[in-house]
Amino acid sequence: MWNRSDLHPKSVHLRRGGGDDLRGQNRRYSRRTSVRRDALHTLDFSLTLKKPQLIDSSSYTYSICAGREEQTLTDIQLQVKDQQVEVKVEEGSDSVILPCKTKPDLPDDTTVEWTRSDPELWIVHVYLNRSDHLKKQDGLYRDRTKMNEDLLRTGDLSLTLKHPTERDSGGYICTIYRDKNILRQKVVLQVKERFPSWGIALPIILVLVVSGGLLFYFMSVYQVEVKSGVESVQLPCKTTVNLPEDAKVEWKDNDYRTVHVYQNGSDQPEEQHKDYKGRTKMKRNLLEPGDLSLTLKYPTITHTYTCTVHSREGKILMKKQVLLFVSGVPQKEVDAGKDFVQLSCKTTLDLPHDAEVERR
Repeated sequence: MWNRSDLHPKSVHLRRGGGDDLRGQNRRYSRRTSVRRDALHTLDFSLTLKKPQLIDSSSYTYSICAGREEQTLTDIQLQVKDQQVEVKVEEGSDSVILPCKTKPDLPDDTTVEWTRSDPELWIVHVYLNRSDHLKKQDGLYRDRTKMNEDLLRTGDLSLTLKHPTERDSGGYICTIYRDKNILRQKVVLQVKERFPSWGIALPIILVLVVSGGLLFYFMSVYQVEVKSGVESVQLPCKTTVNLPEDAKVEWKDNDYRTVHVYQNGSDQPEEQHKDYKGRTKMKRNLLEPGDLSLTLKYPTITHTYTCTVHSREGKILMKKQVLLFVSGVPQKEVDAGKDFVQLSCKTTLDLPHDAEVERR
């Protein structure tokens, strides 16, 4: 039984041999509490309280009742602070520190848990029994988190997050389990996209008609400019995190034609549009933190290209756009009345005998 004596009814959560019994639960905790299903076997009757609020600050009593005998095992003082720190950093930075500090000289059995509260609850880092415990750590944060070695002495429980990206933006919670007290601190991380020296941020305005009104959507696009006739150009798309092995990287142009597809460790040329056959290339081991950029041979037309990374379930993990501007396209002038004009078109490629030539 988990009770709170200053409320009526005082029941916060009740677990019986057959499962939860929440008929007498105080309404304030409705759908916010849970105890492990295997609690009777593991003897772990810890209470999970979702979305803690200021009014949840109080003393909680944990008791076990067998027949008519009731034994109170412990009292825990929960203190919920309305404390939120905002941290801003540019994408591409080596690391960022999420601050969390408390009183120094913490006891050896102090547990510190860093979680991410949005878009869902993820385990970011756990410190327990004077060492890191990362078995339940979410894969997004693997090999990217670190805490101070002398945190129990200093009370500095801040988390260092390496190579922050836009995907890391969100709310993080530092939970401190100390003796019978629980303390939570929230940090909101905002990772801003940084534009490289070779590109500029071009504001694009998309106007959508929604229920008779206008909805304006602004987004930033990399712009790369090359001169007509160059042999190749690189369309940038970079990441600083490990992508899942089954991730799909897809490049498309603004006509929704498939430019290049990488999946299951190799290129997928069968999905490529015929206009891009033999003209694209991506680096190997691209799922490692680094470069998803596309090399496009013989660019001739100004296009907007989109690099999208999908998970196996189809969820979009990352999406970036590049505007390729091809300048210096040759112009031809002719006086009216001429019998004909010649528009030159030359290539250095060996074309097959059944090749088709199309003018647009």
